[in-house]
Amino acid sequence: MKITLSLILSLLLSTQLHAEIEKFAIPDKKCGKICFYWWPKLPTIEGWHHDRQQSYAFSANTQAPNGFTFANAETVIYAKALFKPRMPETKTLEQLIKNDHNRFKTETNVIIKKSKTYITADKNKLVSYTFSPKEKGNWEQVSYGEEGEFFLIFTVSSRSKSGLLETIPIYEKYLAKYNEKP
Repeated sequence: MKITLSLILSLLLSTQLHAEIEKFAIPDKKCGKICFYWWPKLPTIEGWHHDRQQSYAFSANTQAPNGFTFANAETVIYAKALFKPRMPETKTLEQLIKNDHNRFKTETNVIIKKSKTYITADKNKLVSYTFSPKEKGNWEQVSYGEEGEFFLIFTVSSRSKSGLLETIPIYEKYLAKYNEKP
């Protein structure tokens, strides 16, 4: 019964939303609820793989280099889809970016600088920023966009600056091949 309900909810969600977002409705045995997960569907990139367990844990499409998991890799890539109706206080992409930057500045000691704009396979623009730790922390490139009822956040995160710089070309492949439409 729970699996049937899960499948029905997944089909309902996939017909109502227009972006190329993977959608899952999974019963959570611990709390007795249905948990909803959605994230941008990313292309397959040689040398990298999807880490499903960590994707559910972080509610994001998590990618790790082959031979590593999302949890133990020096550098990882992930993509989030934020469902706009669940964030009624956030009206625009600019507001999402400002809120995200304010949260990072409050929680970490980080320098945020505007980076280049990326273009996806279907010509959507992604506004990008680098996040550099002032002392300890991760080095990140974060790209923001929106499609239909979703805000999108794509991130490459590394424990080192050299790891980030080495992985940027892979990250750029993910973004260049990402397509809203199947």
